[in-house]
Amino acid sequence: MARFLWKRTLLQYGMMAAGFFLATSISFVPRIAAQGPPARAVVPKASKAPASPKLVVLLVVDQMRGDYVDKFLGQWTGGLKRLVEEGAWFRDAAYPYAATETCVGHATISTGAFPATHGMVANAWWDRQDQKMVTCTADPDPNVKNIGYAGATPKGADTAWRMAVPSFAEELKFQTSGATRIVTFSLKARAAITMAGHRADAATWFDGGAWVTSTAYGTLPFIEEQAKSRPAKADFGKTWSLSLPASAYWYGEKALGAVPPDGWDLTFPHPLRGKTAVGEPDNTFYEQWASSPYADTAMTELAERAVDALKLGNSNGTDFLAVSYSSVDYVGHEFGPRSREIQDILLRLDKDLGNLFAHLDQKVGRGNYVVALSADHGVVPIPEDMQQAGADAGVLHLPELQERIDKSLEPFNYAKPAVARISGSDIYFAPGVYEKLQQDRAALQAVFDTALAQPGVAALYRAEDLRDRPATQSPAHRAFAYSYFPGRSGDLFILPKPYWLMDGTPLGKPRSYGTGHGVPYNYDQHVPVLLMGFGIQPGQYFQAITPADIAPTFAALCGITLSSRDGHVLAEALMKPRSFSSPPRTAAAQAVKTNP
Repeated sequence: MARFLWKRTLLQYGMMAAGFFLATSISFVPRIAAQGPPARAVVPKASKAPASPKLVVLLVVDQMRGDYVDKFLGQWTGGLKRLVEEGAWFRDAAYPYAATETCVGHATISTGAFPATHGMVANAWWDRQDQKMVTCTADPDPNVKNIGYAGATPKGADTAWRMAVPSFAEELKFQTSGATRIVTFSLKARAAITMAGHRADAATWFDGGAWVTSTAYGTLPFIEEQAKSRPAKADFGKTWSLSLPASAYWYGEKALGAVPPDGWDLTFPHPLRGKTAVGEPDNTFYEQWASSPYADTAMTELAERAVDALKLGNSNGTDFLAVSYSSVDYVGHEFGPRSREIQDILLRLDKDLGNLFAHLDQKVGRGNYVVALSADHGVVPIPEDMQQAGADAGVLHLPELQERIDKSLEPFNYAKPAVARISGSDIYFAPGVYEKLQQDRAALQAVFDTALAQPGVAALYRAEDLRDRPATQSPAHRAFAYSYFPGRSGDLFILPKPYWLMDGTPLGKPRSYGTGHGVPYNYDQHVPVLLMGFGIQPGQYFQAITPADIAPTFAALCGITLSSRDGHVLAEALMKPRSFSSPPRTAAAQAVKTNP
């Protein structure tokens, strides 16, 4: 009671003081002389609009689960640690959709939209018109082709033409009179391209031992120089060894169920020497290199070279630099999330990012750039590992399911193959089959019964139940709806049981990887979101967000508008601009606000 009365008395004192100040101010207004000109009202100067960052940096760590930050933060000393300590850490960030894959995640981060909007529904999907699988970046335009650096002659043609909305970087360039330079790097075309968008100054990826781009983006001299002076083959003969004493690692020496690249054992060290006794770089070496921390270092060096060569962050506009670190994904597929390899490659990445931020501090200026780090998806633990823990886990063999569905339709006189393809969760039927099934309740029920009887299948959804993002209380149903894009998505959709790995390995062949991702469970959806630098209020934030919120937040900092978005601005992590036109608060008012 005494504390309440004290607060009320203090508040009354503050109000009285404010009233006295106002009254005396009015009484001391100077009189206007009859002979003189009328006095002009004093208008406070308008505060300057807040400046935009000089450089926007997007970092995506392919397959980085959200829990990795909690687990390994104590061992980090470089860039990852700096992001946590100096930035805004959103601890409950997760994708709300089912298609947790690389192309989908990168497109979501770059556009601020979900796959139901941006159209990149998977890394690859079944093209109903051409009756074949197409990758998300494959461009059928005969005038487009991939081009290589340092004399490389890559195949294919890759662009963002299938992405239905512009990226943040595209909008930034378009809405700021073209002053923005857009530069992106990744080992994967589907990452570099979706981060850049339909046009960029440089979108570069790694293919067949060489750095590659396409005619849609063109080449730059500094990348040619880097490709010649620092090629991947320069790491031939090196060895990936543990960074810390063995006692510092969480997990055992051998990851249970792991499938390492050719030429590697289940234990450290891992040599980068290709096939035994070859003596020179070969395809096996480049696969080893991509699964090693040396690839991450090469990506970092390319990014630093871009800052120097193009003077990113030192022009009249806001520049955009994006790097997707792919090696964590390769290591995760091979050795799983409970491995020394994952822990160690993140230790190495932490050092690389520390070097990158130090370079940006020097060349752009600390506080002049804003950086966001996230991941495109997580990963499920290796099934054999989960089984040892007593969990209901296993492998859902998709070719086996496809064969059983075809067989279930034989009594109904459906020609084989009735199923054209099962790709991830999506079941695609042969032309005309699904339209017929929609009118044939008995046959469709047979398909459902067969699928639900397959070990590892939890549920099955129809395309018509997902269109237009229907309101539903089911998180799984909603997740598939957020992933559904008409014409590209399947006819039916498989929800596996938790900790069951969907595997497309042909019947009779051993699985060529340890584990995967691509389902609407938290181990695939939960990823880190970290923001640091210009306009960012450091701290830990626990509200639920999605990586689609990154692009709208960038847009707010840069003063632009996105064409279409499903994400929202992370306003709670943005520094609030001071209002210079407001009068200073009195001491009493200060006391009311700050005292308990």
